[in-house]
Amino acid sequence: MNKAKLVLLGLAMGAIPAWAQTGTSLSGVSADSTGAAVGGVAGTTKSVGTRTATAGAEGGYKLALLLPGDDPATLIASRFKIGGIEPVTINSTEAAGLSQVQVRKQAPAAAANPEALTWHGVTVYGVYDVGLGWVSHGLPVNGYNYEGESLVNRNGYQHRFLVAPNNLQQTGLGVRGREKFADGWFVVFNASTGINPNSGLLANASQTDIVNNGQPRASYSEAIDGARAGQPFNDEYYGGVSSDQFGTVTFGRQRSLGTDVMLLFDPAGGGYAFSYIGYNGTMAGGGDTEDSRWDDAVKYRLIHGPMHVAAMYKFADGNGGCFSASATWTAANCTPETAHNHAYGGDVGGVFGKVSADIVYQHYNDAISVLNPLLGAQSVTATYQATTDSINTNPITGTNLISTTNTVYGIVTDNNAIMGAAKYTSDHFKYFGGFEYIWQNNPSHPLGVGASDQGGYFMSGVEDNNLDTEKILRIWWTGVKYAVDSKTDITFAWYEQLQNDFRSPQACNSTAGFRASCAGALNEGSLYADHHFTKRFDGFAGLAYSFVYGGAAIAIPHGPGVPYLHNSNFAPTIGGRFVF
Repeated sequence: MNKAKLVLLGLAMGAIPAWAQTGTSLSGVSADSTGAAVGGVAGTTKSVGTRTATAGAEGGYKLALLLPGDDPATLIASRFKIGGIEPVTINSTEAAGLSQVQVRKQAPAAAANPEALTWHGVTVYGVYDVGLGWVSHGLPVNGYNYEGESLVNRNGYQHRFLVAPNNLQQTGLGVRGREKFADGWFVVFNASTGINPNSGLLANASQTDIVNNGQPRASYSEAIDGARAGQPFNDEYYGGVSSDQFGTVTFGRQRSLGTDVMLLFDPAGGGYAFSYIGYNGTMAGGGDTEDSRWDDAVKYRLIHGPMHVAAMYKFADGNGGCFSASATWTAANCTPETAHNHAYGGDVGGVFGKVSADIVYQHYNDAISVLNPLLGAQSVTATYQATTDSINTNPITGTNLISTTNTVYGIVTDNNAIMGAAKYTSDHFKYFGGFEYIWQNNPSHPLGVGASDQGGYFMSGVEDNNLDTEKILRIWWTGVKYAVDSKTDITFAWYEQLQNDFRSPQACNSTAGFRASCAGALNEGSLYADHHFTKRFDGFAGLAYSFVYGGAAIAIPHGPGVPYLHNSNFAPTIGGRFVF
């Protein structure tokens, strides 16, 4: 995450009249590194007690009742900005008359940052994160897998040492820009992608499943689901317009509002090695990890003082596949389905002193969750496309509608989610907490065989009637980050995802057998230390432990249910990260 640093202007004041020795004021303008005003500044002074800085409009600020001489004051931007804003400390000297307000000065051009790879307002940035790890129940490494193996896996079966990718942050490259074209108006863009540092391949969750299609379970490599599916820019790719007064509008492939908030309020910052909600994007995507990024989406953000609001809308894209109401149907007589995968969401939050908080709502139609590997809808043992149309369970005759080569198989639902998260910051500690409530139903507009999925892949098997009744997920997390000194942090985090019993009839016990529709939970706890040797290079070491039980411990959701090979995973990791 990139940080902007405030530049404070208008600090000089004249002499104090004798009658004003009880206190005076200091005012000026806060600006970012480009010289643009940044509003919503708040802070405190420490001379003769603590005094509060008043946040003014358009970057103005005022410190009241200052005493003569040096007066240390810390001003912190209380408005929302992706990646946060670093605090700055100033000294006010030779204060002028009581409550005198200085006229705003024009912000000078920002000095060039010799450490930034910037040219004419365009910045190239990136991360390289890799380490060594051990897992108690893992799988052979998959060159397309960008998340490592720290989380308990349904098919994990052996302890193994491995090269662990992307532990604290996704390895990748990006380019972003912000160019002023009128007073207070800027054009902005960002293009970024994720890479597996082990193999040099683009991050591609879909391909991790495809390379396992048709293989016996004992031959699987690590397979995941996710929004990064081998796209040239598998993280974000968007452009837009930003105004100091009216906010920012962007369009393209963008992180969901849930992903934005997760990265801010997760004690582990979304790191795959130590964060369940970072590794598994169910929370960030509002029900399915593929929805942690939205294609064809417009996003709007507005910041006013300590408050901020955001809204996001995704236009429907792709195709909906094909099905037929006929009891025996083929590719020649099926009816095309229209894609209805539009989505929308909203966010409201703010910073109030040492507390920051956000509330997010998200809705997504035709959300897809890919199963691993490709299996039939009505069979535990089948390795290829279902012989039954999951929309109406009519059998498919003849050849497959599309080839099973290079395709995926998944469950489709309509999802709703509401999340609240908060953070409290003290001198050496940061406390984190959050909760999300998700409810999922079978889609009102089902998909057919051949529907499109992330990254241009197609589905050769689709389940639209997977849920017996409404599925409810409750996800909560908490944690604390302790700053040992200016270079070293220690972080502890705990996550839990609970699901209800949505099986009908509700017969979930050891006698009747557990299925994926039975109540259950997944838990993960982590503890790690991170030390910054330099501004751009840090080293880390820690461990994570995760386990599942009940319906959450069922690997394949059909028939009697095929359980996880092992219900837990212990994963210590050590490594380093370089950021530029």
